[in-house]
Amino acid sequence: MRPRSSGAALVALSLVLVPGAAATAAPGPAVSTPRWVEAFARQTLPAGDGWAADGVGTTGGAAATADQVHLVRTRAELVRALGGDNATNKTNATPKVIVVDGTVDGFEADDGTLLDCADLADPEYSLPAYLAAYDPAVWGRVAPSGALEAARVRSVSRQTRQTQINVGPNTTLVGLRGARLTGLTLMIDGASNVIVRNLTFDDARDCFPAWSPTDGDTGNWNSQYDQISVRRSEHVWIDHNTFTDGDNPDSAQPVYFGRPYQVHDGSLDITHTASLVTASWNRFTGRDKVMLIGSWNTVGPDVGRLRVTLHHNLFDRVLQRLPRVRFGQVDIYNNWYRLAGDDFSYAIGVGVQSAVYAENNYFTLGAGITAGSLLHDWGGTAVTTRGNWVRADGDRPRPVDLVAAYNADHDPDLGADAGWTPTLRAGHVLPAPVLPPTVGALAGAGRLPL
Repeated sequence: MRPRSSGAALVALSLVLVPGAAATAAPGPAVSTPRWVEAFARQTLPAGDGWAADGVGTTGGAAATADQVHLVRTRAELVRALGGDNATNKTNATPKVIVVDGTVDGFEADDGTLLDCADLADPEYSLPAYLAAYDPAVWGRVAPSGALEAARVRSVSRQTRQTQINVGPNTTLVGLRGARLTGLTLMIDGASNVIVRNLTFDDARDCFPAWSPTDGDTGNWNSQYDQISVRRSEHVWIDHNTFTDGDNPDSAQPVYFGRPYQVHDGSLDITHTASLVTASWNRFTGRDKVMLIGSWNTVGPDVGRLRVTLHHNLFDRVLQRLPRVRFGQVDIYNNWYRLAGDDFSYAIGVGVQSAVYAENNYFTLGAGITAGSLLHDWGGTAVTTRGNWVRADGDRPRPVDLVAAYNADHDPDLGADAGWTPTLRAGHVLPAPVLPPTVGALAGAGRLPL
């Protein structure tokens, strides 16, 4: 049996000291949540705080009745709190508040045992057989097909049923201090009005990455699972969370077919017509792919959607997609980018019909990273940048025109006007030089009073 965490001890102590509204933690008898914890968990997005505040705003599970306030410590308890059946929880619109205590592991079976990749693999799949069959020297540069690829796909389906946790509308998930969701994906798909706060996400690993021989010049391994995926949803607030690969970074993975065996996908991807999302005061650390906004380059349903605000986030030693944007109006302000590493690719990706407005951000650049590499043209035409600062390795902080720096190093040029001006911002926009101490101290899980 997993020992009780310090958060659980806090809740147990509060049963004596601070009586509160009932909260359920199944299995077992009902326990109580301190009034101050429940009151905090019922907080809603402040008025005007980014695109998620547009229109009716974002309230999550604030309207939950007492029997829909849950304290969870295991994967099984989390699934039950979300509605009871992971296959159908995405449609459970009952307002609910879920407080996470300790570590919830997506690989945990209902009986509490921890599964591994071998437990989830289809009987006809093995990685050595897959590598032998689809080695480009043998198979060629065409997409895998046949029995082994079909077995890999069946394995992915088995993992999805285990580690992808479906979240329904009108839901708030809040972590007590130290709360961690590991080895799982929170799937917010067709589930509007959702709040996720004060949680650490780590190692949403894919046991069965796909080999894509035509991805890039030499092919790539691609994984399936984001840490949070927002699809076909509106009014979503992601606040004060930490995203990391934990002790299983992609940099430690082997190389197959000359390419890194990448077992992680995005931290927070916003795709498939999602819109009205605010991501604030989060910490993204030590990851490769961080945030994809927009599903594909084809003009279609995403047009007029994908309105996202990113503010006061820390992008710490991460490599790309900070974010990468297709379509949509994306407001990026008051974020701190602390960038380092030989594998750094770019910060802000300017994609097809994107309208990015980047204001008063601060970029700390490690050795070999230049201001001209902070933007990347993924088929876009223009980006508005104002009030941004850089501190290059060994240099003093200085203002930078990101578009001019990009255009000096690349052709064709990007335009400097994305065609809109954000209006949904809570509080004052801070001058960029104050962001390192401010965002560094306050962004991420564990900074809220829980």
